[in-house]
Amino acid sequence: MTNFTSISEFVLLEFSDTRELQILHFLIFLVIYVIALTGNVIIIVVIVLNHHLHTPMYFFLMILSVQDLGTVSVTVPKAMANSLQNTRLVSYSGCVAQVFFFLLFEAADFVILTIMAHDRYVAICNPLQYEAIMHRGACFQMAAGAWIACNLYATLHTTSTFSITFCSNKIDQFFCEIPQVLTLSCSDLYLIEVGLLIFSCIIVGGCFVFIVITYVQIFAALLHMPSVQGRKKALSTCIPHLTVVSLFVFTAVFAYVRPPANSSSAINMIFAVMYAILPPLLNPFIYSMRNKDLKTALFKLTDFRHFPKTFSAKF
Repeated sequence: MTNFTSISEFVLLEFSDTRELQILHFLIFLVIYVIALTGNVIIIVVIVLNHHLHTPMYFFLMILSVQDLGTVSVTVPKAMANSLQNTRLVSYSGCVAQVFFFLLFEAADFVILTIMAHDRYVAICNPLQYEAIMHRGACFQMAAGAWIACNLYATLHTTSTFSITFCSNKIDQFFCEIPQVLTLSCSDLYLIEVGLLIFSCIIVGGCFVFIVITYVQIFAALLHMPSVQGRKKALSTCIPHLTVVSLFVFTAVFAYVRPPANSSSAINMIFAVMYAILPPLLNPFIYSMRNKDLKTALFKLTDFRHFPKTFSAKF
């Protein structure tokens, strides 16, 4: 195999080589991107402008929406541009940036979801000490710690991935994805990154077990809650979060835990779309459907009679 150690660009997998289908893919991705962008921006604006939503739960939800904006912006715009321009190329630096930022936002998403599970546990199982535990300083420290840790994580993985020797520049995916990039290696250095990925899976598995145990305790506490109204209100905050966690985990599992023999380029692309695009697209709708406070704040924001009052109260 030819040694491509000095390559300046990679060739991505295209959705179709038919021009009409390329335009169709561009339009579909444009609609998806606009919907994801609009939904997450609305969540952020509603939380920022409504002082009733300045609580730890909505603070972390706002961070999650910011990260979802980042996740969908890493992959979709480049895929749209390639379809529109009838090209498959991505520069070496662009590929490095995609790997880094995708890892950063995906890892940060899962860490924030884990912190949100802890927040719901404290709110429901230990409500009398909620303000003492989840105070403003603690929330900022947890968010800052998550971002620092995920930056280090993304830097480590990206550096490890692109330190290997490449024997090809053709990536079998519509964006630069670490497992597909590693298949281009013609040296044993890729085993270091494989080891890091296995270690990452162990950490993610630990976080998932923590979330599961947390919700077992939450639901046990809900069963002993005397107030039906209080139980419903607690469930209205837990179910969207649990749904988002399930969507995040199961799309990632479907994408990676599959027999290699049954994997084709088209299937790989479909599963990549599922775990890279579906969560950022659906999260705003999942959180807004069952959350009465969020829906009320949204209605007030879209009601122009309340907007001047809300705006002046904020600024």
